[in-house]
Amino acid sequence: MSDAGTPTGDDAPVKYNRVLLKISGEALMGPQGFGLHPPTVERIAREVKSVHDLGVQICMVIGGGNIFRGLQGSAQGMERTTADYMGMLATVMNALGMQAALEGLGVHTRVVSAIPMDQVCEPYIRRRAVRHLEKGRVCIFAAGTGNPYFTTDTAATLRASEMSCQAIFKGTKVDGVYDKDPVKHDDAKRYETISYDECLAQHLGVMDASAIALARDNNLPIIVFSLDEPGGFRGILAGDGTYTTVTET
Repeated sequence: MSDAGTPTGDDAPVKYNRVLLKISGEALMGPQGFGLHPPTVERIAREVKSVHDLGVQICMVIGGGNIFRGLQGSAQGMERTTADYMGMLATVMNALGMQAALEGLGVHTRVVSAIPMDQVCEPYIRRRAVRHLEKGRVCIFAAGTGNPYFTTDTAATLRASEMSCQAIFKGTKVDGVYDKDPVKHDDAKRYETISYDECLAQHLGVMDASAIALARDNNLPIIVFSLDEPGGFRGILAGDGTYTTVTET
């Protein structure tokens, strides 16, 4: 494995050498509407492997909305803290599913949980996680921040900052940030770049407000792209593709 800063591969050099990929739990459920859809999980794992093969160091954070969403549980009368902890456990299940898919493709991974559960994954220790990245392992961060009232978007930004990632890649169903919902409006316009403050002021829903503010404070770009576009993740690393960059200016 090459050192950070000198990734190898047929498309090298790449734009970023260490990144965090944030995807929703819903991205893993495919057409079935709930839970894990193995072909979809494997497809995403192949996208991650294609970038890993370039020598890029990869962290991942996966939501849990395909299994349980804390806010929905709270809205139905469940105590919010309990609901959020249940959501955190759902992210661990998704992380283990992604780990199985990646390792089935020959990519070494570590699931690192903010809630200690030593029999199934590692506890979060920053220096150990950094070392995993340096050794070429994909780190999948699970259980959010370990605290209720914080989303996996905020957890992704926090971990990306702690790991000294150069960018957050937010995989969605559309190929960037639009001024309005492109599914509902044919005249929606995609931004090439947009500032953190504009995202917050216009309530564009890129990530939650805490996550965007944390990225802004740490000057961490957020790259929004379509996870459904084959080769899109790898293409952006090579300087191609369609996406929106959320940055300072």
